[in-house]
Amino acid sequence: MVEETNVGYSGINISTNVVKPKGHSRVPSSTDLKEFKEVTQRDSLVQLEKEMAALLTTTSNDKKDLAKSQFTAFSRLFQRFLEESGPSVDWDKIEKLPTDAIRDYDTLLKPSPDDIHSKLEKLVVVKLNGGLGTSMGCRGPKSVIQVRNDLTFLDLTVQQIEHLNKKYNVNVPLVLMNSFNTDKDTEQIIRKYKGLQVEIYTFNQSCFPRVSKESLLPIAHDCDIEGNIEAWYPPGHGDFYDSFKNSGLLQKFIDSGRDYCFISNIDNLGATVDLNILNMLLDRGTNPLEFVMEVTNKTKADVKGGTLIQYENKLRLLEIAQVPKEHLEEFKSVKKFKFFNTNNLWIKLNAIEKVLNEGSMNLEIIVNNKTLDNNLNIIQLETAVGAAMKSFNGGLGINVPRSRFLPVKKTSDLLLVMSNLYHMRNGSLSMSPLRMFPTTPLVKLGDKDFAKVKDFLSRFATIPDILELDHLTVSGDVTFGRNVSLKGTVIIIANHGDRIDIPSNATLENKIVSGNLRILDH
Repeated sequence: MVEETNVGYSGINISTNVVKPKGHSRVPSSTDLKEFKEVTQRDSLVQLEKEMAALLTTTSNDKKDLAKSQFTAFSRLFQRFLEESGPSVDWDKIEKLPTDAIRDYDTLLKPSPDDIHSKLEKLVVVKLNGGLGTSMGCRGPKSVIQVRNDLTFLDLTVQQIEHLNKKYNVNVPLVLMNSFNTDKDTEQIIRKYKGLQVEIYTFNQSCFPRVSKESLLPIAHDCDIEGNIEAWYPPGHGDFYDSFKNSGLLQKFIDSGRDYCFISNIDNLGATVDLNILNMLLDRGTNPLEFVMEVTNKTKADVKGGTLIQYENKLRLLEIAQVPKEHLEEFKSVKKFKFFNTNNLWIKLNAIEKVLNEGSMNLEIIVNNKTLDNNLNIIQLETAVGAAMKSFNGGLGINVPRSRFLPVKKTSDLLLVMSNLYHMRNGSLSMSPLRMFPTTPLVKLGDKDFAKVKDFLSRFATIPDILELDHLTVSGDVTFGRNVSLKGTVIIIANHGDRIDIPSNATLENKIVSGNLRILDH
């Protein structure tokens, strides 16, 4: 017998269909197991709702409506987490990509000079700015790490937009999606841009409670987020849609005549406004594209990146977390899945409004397991912004040059963008014409001595010349003098207790260096 149970708090109702437990009659063990799961799922949801209601009472009155809205969204996500089992994709139903599903960037037309102004006035630039720099040993928002000429990710982004606005006499706004981790610092930093020709807006993504893996209950006891920051988390960039709408900015930009937003990660230095893509979007007439994803050719370094597939007659993003274990190697195949998602997205604003109003957005849940410093095992339920592609009509992938995917996730990436491999102009990086190969070198730096930005910088008197470098591996206690040149394949390994100092003005070409090497002043 199926009955509908409503559980809720403070006027919030969440409905779930549960199977009413039967009596003591004998049933097959599979049915016992199914009923056991359904009863425990129902109980877990009821208990979570009680805890959330208690948390809500600790919120100040001015923040209560926002907290109620976010808790409702979290409860829905948690309910889906309880109910869903198994992969979200039936591998056998994956279809071959239609020939027109991915368009080559080289086929796009440039806008005429007379059209650029009017087309840019239809655009909003959104940067995902919720991440911290902790993985690179920095405090505060990742966007304030210095990446080139003492300029940060945020500085470069603002420079890009200001240059665009000045050059074409337009007003393209910059929108930053912050998290509770980055909001306060970002608001203080952006004050220095007030004199520039760029309007900057910010909004916060949601703040969700971390849940104990064992009890499936929130580990927070009150809504004092700053007082117990480890008990809360921002739920991934898939939260963009709801938070953008709730901030009022979505409606504001629609009302002001904007048509598209261009979304990208703030640490992707290649994600600049592309006039050819914008021109294609705005020249579609009565057959608009609602969701465009920039993809690029997969290499062996990108085998874990999400890819585009055709599934149930729609384009959608397939992430490695959705892949059944027996198909992981197939997913990583460069032959079968040729492209990967850069997370550069172009989305029609009124289509976002329509999908949200219909309630048809159903993003796959990413379960992020973590262990806190106190050894407590917790889970974070997250979603990805690109996963919404299946909810929109008129989806398209564009195979863009690799230069549009230049993320800085590690100090090895930082070495590349700080080097003479790139030129910088108006906040944008472009590969040096002196580089003979279109690909970037493969760089691997040891975690122990190079992972933190401070340690990384201390090991280079100046960043080496790497114009002719193919591959660099550095491990152990290694330092570099001034004006070092690295060419071909260079491997430098200092074993435990050893130290290697590469002297100033040295040129290493196709060399393996190991053991001890120290040159001292006398």
